[in-house]
Amino acid sequence: MKGIVLAGGLGTRLLPLTKVTNKHLLPVYNKPMIYYPIETLVDAGIREILIVTGGNSAGDFLRLLGNGKQFGLNHLNYTYQEGEGGIADALRLAEFFCEQQPIVVILGDNIIEGSIRKAVDAFREQDSGSKILLKKVDDPERFGVAEVRDGKIIGIEEKPAKPKTHLAVTGIYMYDSTVFEIIKTLKPSGRGELEITDVNNDYIRKGRMTFEMLDGWWTDAGTFESLYRANCLAAEKQNRQK
Repeated sequence: MKGIVLAGGLGTRLLPLTKVTNKHLLPVYNKPMIYYPIETLVDAGIREILIVTGGNSAGDFLRLLGNGKQFGLNHLNYTYQEGEGGIADALRLAEFFCEQQPIVVILGDNIIEGSIRKAVDAFREQDSGSKILLKKVDDPERFGVAEVRDGKIIGIEEKPAKPKTHLAVTGIYMYDSTVFEIIKTLKPSGRGELEITDVNNDYIRKGRMTFEMLDGWWTDAGTFESLYRANCLAAEKQNRQK
C-alpha cells in the first residue's frame, strides 16, 4: 500500500501568509504543517510516499524534506501540480506512482490526534473499493457531508448550505487502483475543479465504499481560524506526551 500527501494549491484563504510560501510549509506549533500528514502515514505502516505539490515554492519541499530520513524513510517521491484543479486533479498525477496498488490519500493540511493504522489495516483486508474516515463536527457546511443509513454511506454532499448531518468527510481517503479510471470520467464542477466528492459518490453508487469514524480530534488548517486551532491542539498533544 502506498501513501499520497496532497500539498498543492495556492492557499489564498491564508493570504498574506501564503504570499511567499506554500500553505503546507507554514508552522503548526513546532513543526511545518507538512510533517503531520507524513507522520500519520508512517505511523500507519506506509513507507512509500508521494508528495504532490505546486505553486512557486515547490522546491522548498525538497529542501525541507529531502529523502524523508527524518521520518524513517529511505526515499520520498515528488510530483508537481500546475494551478488549482482540485483534489481529484492532484490525485490524478499519482497514477504513475501507484502501480495498481491500493493507496491512502491525505490532504496536506489535515492534522489528527490519533492513528489511522486500524482503518488502514482494515482496508488492506477489504482489498478493493474505497474507505473514508468521518468525523462529527459543529460546522459541517465547510466540508463534504456524508449521509449514513443502516451503517452505509448513501451519499456525500459538498459544502451544503443546509447539511443533512454533522458527519464531515475528513481529508483521509483510501482507494483501490480503479480510482484513476473514475477521475478520467469527471467533469469540472461549478468551481472549475475535479471534485473528490464526485469520486467518492461514484464508489458509493457502485456499493464499494466503507467508512469508519476517526478517533480523537481532527482539524484542517486552511483558514486562519482552523490554523490557530491546529496550533493549539498540536501544542496540547505534544505537551501531554512530554
